[in-house]
Amino acid sequence: MTQECDVVVIGGGPAGSTTSTVLAGRGHRVVLLEKEIHPRFHIGESLLPANLPLFEKLGVADEIRAIGMEKWGATFVSPWHERTSGFEFGDAIDPSMPMAYQVRRSEFDETLFRRAARTVAEAREGCRVREVDLGGGDRRPEVAATDADGTVRRWRAKFIVDASGRDTFIGNRLKLKRRNPDHNSSAMFGHFRNAKRDEGRAGGNIIISWFEHGWFWFIPLKDGITSVGAVVWPYYMKARDRPLREYFLDTIGLLPPLAARLADAELVAEPQATGNYSYEMDACQGENYILVGDAYTFIDPMFSSGVMLAMNSGFAGADVVDARLSADKSAEAKARARFDDVMRKGPQAFSWFIYRVTNPILRELFMFPSDRGGMKKAIISVLAGDLFGNTYVKPGLRRFRLAYYLFSLAHLRRALVGWRRHAFNIRDDSDMRPSRG
Repeated sequence: MTQECDVVVIGGGPAGSTTSTVLAGRGHRVVLLEKEIHPRFHIGESLLPANLPLFEKLGVADEIRAIGMEKWGATFVSPWHERTSGFEFGDAIDPSMPMAYQVRRSEFDETLFRRAARTVAEAREGCRVREVDLGGGDRRPEVAATDADGTVRRWRAKFIVDASGRDTFIGNRLKLKRRNPDHNSSAMFGHFRNAKRDEGRAGGNIIISWFEHGWFWFIPLKDGITSVGAVVWPYYMKARDRPLREYFLDTIGLLPPLAARLADAELVAEPQATGNYSYEMDACQGENYILVGDAYTFIDPMFSSGVMLAMNSGFAGADVVDARLSADKSAEAKARARFDDVMRKGPQAFSWFIYRVTNPILRELFMFPSDRGGMKKAIISVLAGDLFGNTYVKPGLRRFRLAYYLFSLAHLRRALVGWRRHAFNIRDDSDMRPSRG
């Protein structure tokens, strides 16, 4: 039997749960489908201050506060400099969002999903979407999915939201997905007990450490566990000639300051690895569908932008669906234009830094930050995720980019070496496949 509904949302992560909650709150009949069963493991534990107003809008602020480790800023470590550098979110242009959280994604994602489940018409876990007919003209979209027990379920909807994350369900089927030509990275990660953290308020900060083959994250969680990961160039992952656990620990050993933090720590679970990190779609929407969150694009996680961009896309996407279901063509056109802008603006803002952050020129500017012309405040605003409100960051960012290009010209040989090295590092490595051991 095919059931009728207004919207089917594919994926119960932050983007899907956010979109579902907003649409259900506006009176639409929403079906939310998640292939796994919460709580389920997910990497990406670091949030941004711009997430906090979204939690308030969804009504989950207190629940997130209860599971989160306070994060007031970030620390950068470079083996090529005899110092560390850092920033606090409170020093941004708008100081009203001075902190964020580090969270266990299993707890965080489940919190958002349960919030949606209390609101939507139907929320199903362990239900994997198998087929989608996007419809067209007078023919409505249809979705077929399979429960864990093999039961096949079908829905006829008016609209479909793809929030399937890196599965990119619709993008793959429409052949919209393509590699990011400007970036390519892989990652391996694990969780440690008794890692040495910084003292005081800085104890919850994310620590980002560069090394020869990429960079490390160090994310303290509230339960005493610390998430540690290495984002590396594909050639380094492909060169692995021993078990992942051994390779991961040996990689940590390449960075003595990080190794010292983990000298007395215990690896509490087997490490995991993944490849083909960065991609994007040729379009984020069509007549009867939109792509939100990682279903549209995924960029290097260095600046913890993933969850914020996913949730923000859920709010913007809900406006598109709401206007479409209300048959308001003028409102729909405006909502679609804004949605397209939102989906491109966030990744573009972070990508400019990500594509250059392993370049020695940009690394120098990060390790010796200047606030001439409001440059540092503007950068902190971007790293806080303050991209979609009223904060005017463009003048400071323009000055920072100008400083980067002028510094590159002044140190042209060094800059060229960095650019050539980056081009070598991101070369296509099509044989890379996700690995778990």
